[in-house]
Amino acid sequence: MGTFGRSVIVRKPNETMRLIVTISVGLVFGFLIGISFPTLSITKLNLPSSLLPNVDITYIGDKSSGFSTQALLDALSSAKDNRTQAQNLNGTSKIWAPSNPRGAERLPPGIVAAESDFYLHRLWGKPSEDLTIKPKYLVTFTVGCDQKKNIDAAVKKFSEDFTILLFHYDGRTTEWDEFEWSKRAIHVSVRRQTKWWYAKRFLHPDIVAPYDYIFIWDEDLGVEHFNAEEYIRLVRKYGLEISQPGLEPNKGLTWQMTKRRGDREVHKETEEKPGWCTNPHLPPCAAFVEIMAPVFSRDAWRCVWHMLQNDLVHGWGLDFALRRCVEPAHEKIGVVDSQWIVHQTVPSLGNQGQAENGKAPWEGVRERCKKEWTMFRVRMTNAEKAYYKEMGIVPTNSTAN
Repeated sequence: MGTFGRSVIVRKPNETMRLIVTISVGLVFGFLIGISFPTLSITKLNLPSSLLPNVDITYIGDKSSGFSTQALLDALSSAKDNRTQAQNLNGTSKIWAPSNPRGAERLPPGIVAAESDFYLHRLWGKPSEDLTIKPKYLVTFTVGCDQKKNIDAAVKKFSEDFTILLFHYDGRTTEWDEFEWSKRAIHVSVRRQTKWWYAKRFLHPDIVAPYDYIFIWDEDLGVEHFNAEEYIRLVRKYGLEISQPGLEPNKGLTWQMTKRRGDREVHKETEEKPGWCTNPHLPPCAAFVEIMAPVFSRDAWRCVWHMLQNDLVHGWGLDFALRRCVEPAHEKIGVVDSQWIVHQTVPSLGNQGQAENGKAPWEGVRERCKKEWTMFRVRMTNAEKAYYKEMGIVPTNSTAN
């Protein structure tokens, strides 16, 4: 018969001691690693909202307390529960969409209408059938009733692809009903306000977003030699983000840059009087148009609108600063020569001023214009310096105008 026996493993003393030492060193090493990390506070974990929606983690650690594993497990468990069972408030699931426009985060993104337009809608029928055409461009005139005939001639140069918007500085709107196009135009009336006051308040980039180009024109422009559709074609052809029609040389000419040249379609630079241009790529020798008849692309206008100052209503000095909104400015700002206009220099808005200290109304307006130009330049210079200082940049020279 065989003999039954048990297998006995006998460890040598050296192997046992080696095992004990290894375990001891591991424990000590783990302890040292654990105490070397600062206390972890769950409230400082930047976990994405999709991972922890609406979780209020109140665990706060201090130097004398270690990290609470149970607290983390509880928080993660709560997050999991929140993902599978939404909390309800008055029967509506909580929503927080940070990608929505500011103030609209509680709305589902699919319902947010962040932009608008000046399209006219009916009071009846299906909304989807309201618009037989959506104008692609916007043209605005700041007008007084005395210039009705001139504006009538100007508006007729723009096709149905243009939304017409009139800003009435004299408060008279009903007199315009004699024109058929006026019934389709948008009328905004506030007495004694300038076009840049109107532009800042009624031409927000999100309101004019559907329009490829925005014309912001004065009322005293002769348009006999101007065709709006051809103008748009040339602006696109030459890549102009900010432009204006050339000015008829013998009428209202201030700058050489905006003078019409009869031998070309577009020009982007010029020569001025000696000393006027410190850089051939800077205003008034390039990257420059005047403020009487500017045309902006959608993207350029978004920048320019933010540069408009609420209290500086005449826009003087703005023409020298437009270059800041496109790059390279000397390539993307220009004058369309083959579609030109005549500046009739009618001081109609100036007459809306008030006579003071023996000065005519227009004199007070002109004085205010000059003051605003100085104020705008100072603000731009100070803002530029503040930015460079904050960013730790030492500019080689100031570029403010």
